[in-house]
Amino acid sequence: MTVAPIKPELLTWARERAGLPRKALERKFPRLAAWEAGSAQPTLRQVERFARAVYVPVGYLFLPEPPVERLPIPDFRVGHGDRRPPSPNLFDTIYMCQGRQEWYRDYALAAGEAERDFVGSLSLATPVAEAAGTIRDALGFDLEARRACPTWTEALRTFIAQAEEIGVLVMVSGVVYNNTRRRLDPAEFRGFAIADRLAPLIFINGADTKAAQMFTLAHELGHLWLGQSALTDATPASAADGDVETWCNRVAAELLVPEAVLAREIDHREPLDEALARHARRFKVSTLVILRRLRDLRVLTANEFRAAYEAELNRLLSIDRGSGGNFHLTEAVRVSKRFASALVASTLEGHTLYRDAMQMLGISKLETFDRFSRHVQTVA
Repeated sequence: MTVAPIKPELLTWARERAGLPRKALERKFPRLAAWEAGSAQPTLRQVERFARAVYVPVGYLFLPEPPVERLPIPDFRVGHGDRRPPSPNLFDTIYMCQGRQEWYRDYALAAGEAERDFVGSLSLATPVAEAAGTIRDALGFDLEARRACPTWTEALRTFIAQAEEIGVLVMVSGVVYNNTRRRLDPAEFRGFAIADRLAPLIFINGADTKAAQMFTLAHELGHLWLGQSALTDATPASAADGDVETWCNRVAAELLVPEAVLAREIDHREPLDEALARHARRFKVSTLVILRRLRDLRVLTANEFRAAYEAELNRLLSIDRGSGGNFHLTEAVRVSKRFASALVASTLEGHTLYRDAMQMLGISKLETFDRFSRHVQTVA
């Protein structure tokens, strides 16, 4: 049996890159310790199986030394320099979105779609209230539109739909493609934006709470209006690193809850829990965003804010169970309804190969793609 000339350090690097302890893999690969020690070598077939298990391209394992991987978009996460290296799930999610964006850019060019003039139309010199108003007007995301929504989770769906209407590809998923074993970690990232004049894209970590997702979307829109790609972990409570993240955080908060409007509606005699519920209903945002705005208005001290935020976050985590629901509806949201509609139409018209379309969607069976296509056409 022919063994593969793999250097032991490549196997160790790939395992650690995946964040997996050796014991977790030894059930599938009983001789892994010997392979990493260099006292034995795997066969080519074992190397291929190992590569799939640790989510690494098999060719990487034949390199002379572990590669230095760099994120393909700027990293604006707080303390990113002190974090462990990016996970395979994060890399693959960004690469997946870049592939979809590249396809949609070509599609938009062929279809004669106009460039999205809002991308890069603002700067850090733009006052926060002015920037939030500009974004709000472009989306139609005003208070009256939100008031018509029965809940703030419905307001989030409306927010996403409005962003897509002006040309943003908004993708919301908690896993890599459709692989439920590859769950994304909100502690690693909450979202990212990839700026492009024809195919601006926002990805929201769907494994995060619904409460956090609305703020993430608002924050990433700020990056698109700046014309910047960015990987972020922003929350209403986060202390941003640098001018860019500070600006995007402030714009996101102002976009969701205009400070001047909230200030007029504050009743200082009202208990905090009642105030949170009332303002959340009024603005159709999560109570976490309301807490952030009350801190901005100095209604809460720093210590009061931290204690209230932690308690409210724990409460929301206990009741947030994820989206679930119809697979095809969920899948359309995962890949962006705008992207899904364009891809299905292009595939059925013969301009895109079924193989390529299914790969971009993470669908392995033709009958699944056919059902998905029918659903997309129905809701388009």
